[in-house]
Amino acid sequence: MTLIKSISGIRGTIGGAQGDNLTPIDAVKYAAAYGSWVKLQRNKENYKVVVGRDARISGEMIQQLVMNTLVGMGITVIDLNLSTTPTVEMAVAMEHADGGIILTASHNPKQWNALKLLDNKGEFLNAEAGQHILDIAENGTLTFSEVDALGEIHKNDAYIDLHIDEILNLPLVNTAAIEKCKFKVVVDAVNSTGGIAIPLLLEALGVETVKLHCTPNGQFPHNPEPLKEHLGDLMEQVVVEGANFGIVVDPDVDRLAFVDENGEMFGEEYTLVAVADYVLQNKPGNTVSNMSSSRALRDVTEKHGGTYTASAVGEVNVVEKMKETNAVIGGEGNGGIIYPELHYGRDSLVGVALFLSFLAEEKIAVSELRKKYTAYFMSKKKIALTPQLDVDAILKAMEAKYASEEINTVDGVKIDFAENWVHLRKSNTEPIIRIYTEAKSQEEADALADRIIKEIKAVAGI
Repeated sequence: MTLIKSISGIRGTIGGAQGDNLTPIDAVKYAAAYGSWVKLQRNKENYKVVVGRDARISGEMIQQLVMNTLVGMGITVIDLNLSTTPTVEMAVAMEHADGGIILTASHNPKQWNALKLLDNKGEFLNAEAGQHILDIAENGTLTFSEVDALGEIHKNDAYIDLHIDEILNLPLVNTAAIEKCKFKVVVDAVNSTGGIAIPLLLEALGVETVKLHCTPNGQFPHNPEPLKEHLGDLMEQVVVEGANFGIVVDPDVDRLAFVDENGEMFGEEYTLVAVADYVLQNKPGNTVSNMSSSRALRDVTEKHGGTYTASAVGEVNVVEKMKETNAVIGGEGNGGIIYPELHYGRDSLVGVALFLSFLAEEKIAVSELRKKYTAYFMSKKKIALTPQLDVDAILKAMEAKYASEEINTVDGVKIDFAENWVHLRKSNTEPIIRIYTEAKSQEEADALADRIIKEIKAVAGI
């Protein structure tokens, strides 16, 4: 059980001791620190913050604590209740709000929850803002409003529909072509809010939808991270239903993966690659993904005459680099699509709409589409940390060991070999070291990861 305080928000397990876990007291403390930060940004009479949550079991409790803390600070709350991360992001901009909070622990298991914090553009906070909020929580004086100046809570359940409307209005979303194809799709939403949003989007696009784990009750039927080893139900159901493909999203709907018509994984790394291919053939330009993402995006970008740039891991870093390079599409290899024409945030809904448009225009099966791209294979493994481990020293040792190779230390240590690469980094959200590798075969990628894990354990003496 743990509490992780980082510049991207506060994340922890429910229950246990205050300060060691995400307890009601911690939720109030950090919501108040965020409210204080919001009020420091602009001196005005009325402040507004949008709050929404995924469907995890603790969500309603945490949301009530957070919203009423903001009310106690004189801030008006727009309550989206069950929603998605990209929907809350868009609602902040549409409401001209001062910020937003999403109650979700993304792909973490059900005992976790978190406060994800947004700025007044509906984008994740930069490092400076995040650190400021942590400082307020630990050292600042929290001041609350007097009785005549309390905030209010206004419920608004229209934003998923408004989000979908904005997607349907995008020039590259070809609704007419999609409707003609009469697609049949199976959706696994891990019993969270994707079970509300994705079927509504598909219905609006004229797609027949088979719902699998779409009841938003927070009882995750499997590990909610959208990886092959967790998706046996979906892979089987696609074949049984004779569907064109399957869709899986994580609990807060900012990560997207596909299963082809044969029940095989399309590859979450290739979600962004395929969507980028479609966008770039219609609107040539630059792309960005993080350092742990596949080389396949670089290949597709260069094919269309654009420039690919790698950022440090983390959505805020990808967005910053996208703005810097005027990228037309970007995201993360974990199935996160960022399409600036809609908003600067990972968004599974727009990813689904663009992917369907691509399939409809190309008149191609999902398995055939996958064959268009260079076959890179990734291994994503991790080593659990203990308090005794000096992680920075371990990474330094690995950097020194491979000093003769191409090394990038912008975010952990990335070692680029001629035919493959490995990226080692501390997780911002879990007490682990992540080991990402990529190669021309799965066996090679797994073998490289296993070799590096052995070397790390030797260095660490574990």
